[in-house]
Amino acid sequence: MMMFSLWERWFSSSCCLCCHVRTGTIILGVWYMLINAVVLLILLTALSDPEQYHLTSAELANDLDVMDDANMCIASAISLLMILICGMATYGAYKLRAAWIIPFFCYQIFDFALNTLVAVSIVVYPNTVQDYLQQLPDNFPYKEEIAALSNVCLVLVVLLFIGCILGFKAYLIACVWNCYRYVNGRGASEILLYVTTNDTTVLLPPCDDSVSIHTKQAPPPYITATA
Repeated sequence: MMMFSLWERWFSSSCCLCCHVRTGTIILGVWYMLINAVVLLILLTALSDPEQYHLTSAELANDLDVMDDANMCIASAISLLMILICGMATYGAYKLRAAWIIPFFCYQIFDFALNTLVAVSIVVYPNTVQDYLQQLPDNFPYKEEIAALSNVCLVLVVLLFIGCILGFKAYLIACVWNCYRYVNGRGASEILLYVTTNDTTVLLPPCDDSVSIHTKQAPPPYITATA
Protein backbone atom coordinates (compact mmCIF):
# COMPACT_ATOMS: atom_id res chain seq x y z
CA MET A 1 0.00 0.00 0.00
CA MET A 2 2.87 2.33 0.78
CA MET A 3 4.55 1.55 -2.55
CA PHE A 4 1.29 2.27 -4.39
CA SER A 5 0.94 5.65 -2.64
CA LEU A 6 4.54 6.45 -3.54
CA TRP A 7 3.86 5.82 -7.25
CA GLU A 8 0.70 7.91 -6.99
CA ARG A 9 2.70 10.79 -5.51
CA TRP A 10 5.14 10.78 -8.42
CA PHE A 11 2.41 10.50 -11.05
CA SER A 12 1.96 13.63 -13.18
CA SER A 13 0.20 14.26 -16.46
CA SER A 14 2.58 17.03 -17.54
CA CYS A 15 6.27 17.12 -18.46
CA CYS A 16 8.79 19.87 -19.27
CA LEU A 17 6.52 22.18 -17.22
CA CYS A 18 4.26 22.85 -20.19
CA CYS A 19 3.22 19.88 -22.35
CA HIS A 20 1.29 16.70 -21.62
CA VAL A 21 3.14 13.45 -20.99
CA ARG A 22 1.51 11.97 -24.07
CA THR A 23 2.84 14.82 -26.23
CA GLY A 24 6.25 14.55 -24.56
CA THR A 25 6.43 10.82 -25.27
CA ILE A 26 5.55 11.39 -28.92
CA ILE A 27 8.24 14.08 -29.23
CA LEU A 28 10.77 11.84 -27.47
CA GLY A 29 9.96 8.89 -29.72
CA VAL A 30 10.28 10.98 -32.88
CA TRP A 31 13.58 12.45 -31.63
CA TYR A 32 15.05 9.01 -30.94
CA MET A 33 13.87 7.81 -34.34
CA LEU A 34 15.62 10.73 -36.07
CA ILE A 35 18.88 10.10 -34.20
CA ASN A 36 18.90 6.39 -34.98
CA ALA A 37 17.92 7.07 -38.60
CA VAL A 38 20.95 9.37 -38.97
CA VAL A 39 23.21 6.75 -37.36
CA LEU A 40 21.79 4.06 -39.63
CA LEU A 41 22.35 6.26 -42.68
CA ILE A 42 25.98 6.86 -41.69
CA LEU A 43 26.57 3.14 -41.10
CA LEU A 44 25.02 2.15 -44.42
CA THR A 45 27.11 4.79 -46.19
CA ALA A 46 30.25 3.44 -44.53
CA LEU A 47 29.32 -0.11 -45.54
CA SER A 48 28.80 0.97 -49.15
CA ASP A 49 32.21 2.68 -49.30
CA PRO A 50 34.45 1.06 -46.64
CA GLU A 51 37.71 2.49 -47.98
CA GLN A 52 36.61 6.08 -47.41
CA TYR A 53 35.26 5.64 -43.86
CA HIS A 54 37.61 2.93 -42.59
CA LEU A 55 40.05 4.11 -39.88
CA THR A 56 43.30 2.22 -39.71
CA SER A 57 45.28 1.35 -36.62
CA ALA A 58 47.88 3.99 -37.48
CA GLU A 59 45.23 6.72 -37.35
CA LEU A 60 44.01 5.50 -33.96
CA ALA A 61 47.43 4.82 -32.41
CA ASN A 62 46.43 1.36 -31.27
CA ASP A 63 46.41 -2.21 -32.51
CA LEU A 64 42.70 -2.51 -33.36
CA ASP A 65 40.52 -0.97 -36.01
CA VAL A 66 37.48 1.02 -35.00
CA MET A 67 34.89 -1.16 -36.61
CA ASP A 68 34.99 -3.92 -39.14
CA ASP A 69 32.18 -4.91 -41.48
CA ALA A 70 30.67 -7.42 -39.03
CA ASN A 71 30.46 -4.87 -36.22
CA MET A 72 29.00 -2.29 -38.57
CA CYS A 73 26.31 -4.75 -39.61
CA ILE A 74 25.49 -5.42 -35.96
CA ALA A 75 25.34 -1.69 -35.25
CA SER A 76 23.05 -1.18 -38.25
CA ALA A 77 20.72 -3.92 -37.01
CA ILE A 78 20.63 -2.32 -33.55
CA SER A 79 19.82 1.08 -35.06
CA LEU A 80 17.04 -0.46 -37.13
CA LEU A 81 15.64 -2.19 -34.03
CA MET A 82 15.74 1.10 -32.13
CA ILE A 83 13.82 2.84 -34.91
CA LEU A 84 11.17 0.11 -34.64
CA ILE A 85 10.94 0.42 -30.84
CA CYS A 86 10.72 4.22 -30.95
CA GLY A 87 8.10 4.02 -33.69
CA MET A 88 6.05 1.65 -31.54
CA ALA A 89 6.20 4.07 -28.60
CA THR A 90 5.18 6.99 -30.79
CA TYR A 91 2.28 5.02 -32.26
CA GLY A 92 1.21 3.77 -28.84
CA ALA A 93 1.14 7.26 -27.35
CA TYR A 94 -0.72 8.66 -30.35
CA LYS A 95 -3.30 5.88 -30.63
CA LEU A 96 -3.61 5.32 -26.86
CA ARG A 97 -2.14 1.79 -26.97
CA ALA A 98 -0.37 1.23 -23.66
CA ALA A 99 1.26 -2.09 -24.64
CA TRP A 100 3.16 -0.44 -27.50
CA ILE A 101 4.99 1.87 -25.06
CA ILE A 102 6.45 -0.95 -22.91
CA PRO A 103 9.43 -1.86 -25.21
CA PHE A 104 10.63 1.74 -25.28
CA PHE A 105 10.27 1.98 -21.50
CA CYS A 106 12.30 -1.23 -21.07
CA TYR A 107 15.00 0.21 -23.34
CA GLN A 108 15.16 3.32 -21.15
CA ILE A 109 15.58 1.21 -18.02
CA PHE A 110 18.34 -0.84 -19.68
CA ASP A 111 20.14 2.30 -20.86
CA PHE A 112 19.89 3.86 -17.40
CA ALA A 113 21.31 0.69 -15.81
CA LEU A 114 24.27 0.68 -18.21
CA ASN A 115 25.11 4.32 -17.45
CA THR A 116 24.85 3.59 -13.73
CA LEU A 117 27.30 0.71 -14.11
CA VAL A 118 29.70 3.05 -15.92
CA ALA A 119 29.53 5.50 -13.01
CA VAL A 120 30.10 2.71 -10.49
CA SER A 121 33.07 1.36 -12.47
CA ILE A 122 34.67 4.81 -12.49
CA VAL A 123 34.30 5.06 -8.71
CA VAL A 124 35.70 1.57 -8.16
CA TYR A 125 38.49 1.88 -10.77
CA PRO A 126 39.37 5.61 -11.05
CA ASN A 127 42.49 4.90 -13.13
CA THR A 128 40.29 3.92 -16.08
CA VAL A 129 39.83 7.61 -16.92
CA GLN A 130 43.56 8.09 -17.42
CA ASP A 131 43.79 4.88 -19.41
CA TYR A 132 41.00 6.07 -21.67
CA LEU A 133 42.75 9.41 -22.24
CA GLN A 134 45.95 7.63 -23.25
CA GLN A 135 44.06 5.64 -25.90
CA LEU A 136 42.76 8.80 -27.57
CA PRO A 137 44.53 9.92 -30.77
CA ASP A 138 47.20 12.62 -30.53
CA ASN A 139 45.14 15.12 -32.52
CA PHE A 140 42.23 14.94 -30.05
CA PRO A 141 41.26 18.49 -28.91
CA TYR A 142 42.61 19.55 -25.49
CA LYS A 143 44.05 16.12 -24.81
CA GLU A 144 47.21 17.44 -23.14
CA GLU A 145 45.30 19.94 -20.98
CA ILE A 146 42.89 17.26 -19.79
CA ALA A 147 45.68 14.77 -19.14
CA ALA A 148 47.50 17.39 -17.04
CA LEU A 149 44.67 17.43 -14.48
CA SER A 150 44.88 15.30 -11.38
CA ASN A 151 43.20 11.92 -11.29
CA VAL A 152 40.78 12.98 -8.55
CA CYS A 153 39.70 16.06 -10.48
CA LEU A 154 39.12 14.02 -13.63
CA VAL A 155 37.01 11.48 -11.74
CA LEU A 156 34.90 14.22 -10.15
CA VAL A 157 34.30 15.93 -13.50
CA VAL A 158 33.35 12.66 -15.20
CA LEU A 159 31.05 11.67 -12.33
CA LEU A 160 29.38 15.09 -12.38
CA PHE A 161 28.82 14.78 -16.13
CA ILE A 162 27.44 11.24 -15.82
CA GLY A 163 25.28 12.31 -12.88
CA CYS A 164 23.67 15.05 -14.98
CA ILE A 165 23.02 12.55 -17.76
CA LEU A 166 21.50 10.05 -15.30
CA GLY A 167 19.24 12.72 -13.83
CA PHE A 168 18.00 13.71 -17.27
CA LYS A 169 17.45 10.08 -18.27
CA ALA A 170 15.54 9.43 -15.03
CA TYR A 171 13.26 12.37 -15.81
CA LEU A 172 12.58 10.99 -19.30
CA ILE A 173 11.84 7.56 -17.80
CA ALA A 174 9.33 9.16 -15.44
CA CYS A 175 7.68 10.98 -18.35
CA VAL A 176 7.28 7.77 -20.37
CA TRP A 177 6.02 5.86 -17.32
CA ASN A 178 3.44 8.57 -16.58
CA CYS A 179 2.36 8.43 -20.22
CA TYR A 180 1.93 4.66 -19.95
CA ARG A 181 -0.20 5.06 -16.83
CA TYR A 182 -2.25 7.79 -18.46
CA VAL A 183 -2.89 5.75 -21.62
CA ASN A 184 -3.60 2.62 -19.57
CA GLY A 185 -6.07 4.55 -17.42
CA ARG A 186 -7.80 5.98 -20.47
CA GLY A 187 -8.17 2.50 -21.92
CA ALA A 188 -9.58 1.11 -18.68
CA SER A 189 -12.16 3.89 -18.39
CA GLU A 190 -13.56 3.05 -21.83
CA ILE A 191 -14.34 -0.57 -20.91
CA LEU A 192 -18.07 -1.24 -20.45
CA LEU A 193 -19.15 -2.20 -16.97
CA TYR A 194 -21.13 -5.34 -16.24
CA VAL A 195 -23.33 -5.31 -13.15
CA THR A 196 -24.76 -8.69 -12.19
CA THR A 197 -27.72 -9.05 -9.84
CA ASN A 198 -29.48 -12.18 -8.66
CA ASP A 199 -31.33 -12.87 -11.91
CA THR A 200 -30.28 -10.27 -14.47
CA THR A 201 -27.12 -8.89 -16.05
CA VAL A 202 -27.11 -5.19 -16.93
CA LEU A 203 -24.65 -3.63 -19.42
CA LEU A 204 -23.72 -0.11 -18.33
CA PRO A 205 -21.96 2.43 -20.58
CA PRO A 206 -19.02 4.51 -19.34
CA CYS A 207 -19.74 7.48 -17.14
CA ASP A 208 -19.13 10.05 -19.89
CA ASP A 209 -21.52 8.28 -22.27
CA SER A 210 -24.25 7.97 -19.66
CA VAL A 211 -24.01 11.67 -18.84
CA SER A 212 -24.21 12.62 -22.51
CA ILE A 213 -27.23 10.35 -23.01
CA HIS A 214 -29.12 11.97 -20.17
CA THR A 215 -28.35 15.49 -21.38
CA LYS A 216 -29.52 14.73 -24.91
CA GLN A 217 -32.89 13.32 -23.83
CA ALA A 218 -35.69 15.87 -23.75
CA PRO A 219 -37.61 16.29 -20.49
CA PRO A 220 -41.13 14.76 -20.33
CA PRO A 221 -44.02 17.02 -21.36
CA TYR A 222 -45.66 19.07 -18.65
CA ILE A 223 -49.23 18.04 -17.86
CA THR A 224 -51.49 20.26 -15.80
CA ALA A 225 -53.13 18.40 -12.97
CA THR A 226 -56.94 18.72 -12.84
CA ALA A 227 -59.18 18.13 -9.85
